[in-house]
Amino acid sequence: MVRTVAIIGAMDEEVALIAKSLENATETLEAGLTVTSGDYDTAAGERLHVVATVAGMGTVNAASTTQHLIDVYQPEAVIFSGIAGNLNTHLHINDVVLGGTLRYLDTDMRLIAQSAPKTEEFFSDPHLLDVADHALNDMGITHIVGIIATGNYFVEGHENTSRVIRETGADAVEMEGAAVAHVAARNEVPVLVIRALSDNADTEYETFKEFDISEYADTAARLVLNILRRL
Repeated sequence: MVRTVAIIGAMDEEVALIAKSLENATETLEAGLTVTSGDYDTAAGERLHVVATVAGMGTVNAASTTQHLIDVYQPEAVIFSGIAGNLNTHLHINDVVLGGTLRYLDTDMRLIAQSAPKTEEFFSDPHLLDVADHALNDMGITHIVGIIATGNYFVEGHENTSRVIRETGADAVEMEGAAVAHVAARNEVPVLVIRALSDNADTEYETFKEFDISEYADTAARLVLNILRRL
């Protein structure tokens, strides 16, 4: 049986390289998503079936996309690939944070955790983290397995970043990772969240949205392809 892996990004730039790297690729419109399905060969010669899509930004978009892909394609793993704001003074632009731990920024988890999977934080799969760590070492990319904070607003400025660090201890901040990991955990599907650092969370969104983020998005995407080759 061919194994299936689902890949999700929040923006077109985060998925473009992955989608165009698939063989026999087709596109379908489902649940408000354009899903690219295709094949990708591992280094061991196994052919994986890969489904990749752009969820849109925010936790609801991320969660609904994750559940849709799990329901329809029954992947053995879900990988989220994208960019994030850097909160760690030891890291730099285009370094990578692997989401060892994912925490919501604006959610009272004492209430949410009363429902399955009954945890106040979420975790990337240890095996996928190990594969990603080896891939990053081979690629020569500075990285850590760290804490990623997820919230439904664009974090910028010293006051906001200081609060995020104080409340979550995060190394990076973004808008989707914890939601993807939350839904994956509820479905008992292994997950990996990858974030290439695109900025230091010190830029207003109106300025940031004019940036060309393709270089940083491609860093995360190249890592995803490297991980697929190793599975």
